[in-house]
Amino acid sequence: MTHEARPRSPEDGNAVLEEIRSGSRRALARAVTWLEQGDPRGTTLLAEARRQAGANTQVGRMIGLTGAPGSGKSSLIDQLVAYERKQGHRVAVLAVDPSSPYSGGAILGDRIRMMRWHDDPDVYLRSLASRGQLGGLASGVLRAASFLAAVGFSRILIETVGVGQSEVDIVHVADTTIVVFTPGAGDGVQAFKAGVNEIADVFVINKADLPGAEQLRTELQAAQRLVRHDPDAWLPPILLTQASQQVGIEELHAACEDHARHLVAHDAEQAKAHLRAQAEIEAALREHIAGVVRADGRSLAEAVLLGECTAEEAAQKLLRTQRG
Repeated sequence: MTHEARPRSPEDGNAVLEEIRSGSRRALARAVTWLEQGDPRGTTLLAEARRQAGANTQVGRMIGLTGAPGSGKSSLIDQLVAYERKQGHRVAVLAVDPSSPYSGGAILGDRIRMMRWHDDPDVYLRSLASRGQLGGLASGVLRAASFLAAVGFSRILIETVGVGQSEVDIVHVADTTIVVFTPGAGDGVQAFKAGVNEIADVFVINKADLPGAEQLRTELQAAQRLVRHDPDAWLPPILLTQASQQVGIEELHAACEDHARHLVAHDAEQAKAHLRAQAEIEAALREHIAGVVRADGRSLAEAVLLGECTAEEAAQKLLRTQRG
């Protein structure tokens, strides 16, 4: 059995990046797989791509979509891809799926409804596994999104698992976060109670042809009025869409552009980039610690169960072992 050679120097990374920039989908898919799996080849490649991109790394704007399953996030993304392509943008879509409990891989695979983009060299679609993180954003997703921006995709659309309160993780990676609702689901006011309103830059009521769309918008507007807003703060618009009928897509795109201009006007772009990098570090740290616990924590778990030490004391012991 032969093993693929691992890049050990910037020169090796340059060769892979040259393949990607010359249009090799196979090289791009391989790099994203490395990044998803935490393979050292991927992290080395990401660092080299960032070095080469320099300030241009921020050209790639990241837009996150979150909301309950069945709210039509994938259909909205499909329409946004079409709109962005008309504007001449290279678009990448990262669809974060629940992990298989056995393989750890994405269960759903690339969304069937987006198959029409597979022959477009300027659209890249990929399903990534959440790997058990309820917020839907494993460190591999953060790395992959940053890599796609560094190699020239100007729009990166990220669809998360959609599990309610834990969806707040998306705010750490997206420049603009879209929260999607559907009429009649009873999730409008509940979302405000769960704090989802705090992460939304744009609210979308999709499937707005269903009964209750206007009532839901009224409820969201009323909930917004209960929150004190800074006069200079961004007030998320509440839009009605019918993704299946291409209704409201232009308005959604315009709202995202307005929010991007707001970030520029308030010098918030760099802050978003730093927040994203910090989240990437924290996610990598969580993965590392989880690996240490799985490898070395069994005897400590027994001690915790027997009351011989607390979980906090066990954690401190593991940290001391790592340091020394």
